[in-house]
Amino acid sequence: MLKKFSTVFSLLALGYFVAGCAGPEEKFGRGVTNLTEFARLGELRRAVEQSVVSGDSPEYGYSAGFAHGLNRSFERTGVGLYEMLTFPLPNYSGGDYGPIMRPTNPIYPDTYKPGWIADGTFMPDTALGFAGGDIAPMVPGSRFRIFDGN
Repeated sequence: MLKKFSTVFSLLALGYFVAGCAGPEEKFGRGVTNLTEFARLGELRRAVEQSVVSGDSPEYGYSAGFAHGLNRSFERTGVGLYEMLTFPLPNYSGGDYGPIMRPTNPIYPDTYKPGWIADGTFMPDTALGFAGGDIAPMVPGSRFRIFDGN
């Protein structure tokens, strides 16, 4: 029994390491990004924003948006786990490693445009002595821009 298990495990490990380059790497990267959805809360924030803006009443929009965003966050996390565990295997026939869930990029609310972290390394301004950017991108309302006029 142990010999069969070690043989199967060895073949699976070998499959992970000999899988191609571009497709599996992208699939694994998407999986990691999607798996961390609950750290970003992008789907949740976007769903609340969209349902409040396009809904009939803000009260309904907040609750319905929260439920929709929570469902999408669970879905994105599950897809991320699946893509991480099966990254050497194509998702579709013909060796296509394309995404299962669209949009593939992390989602943010329309009012939030992520940028560089506020750090002198990325956005130095020696004349003024400070820089602009995002202080804490994962916290809503933490946007701090100096030169954008916002």
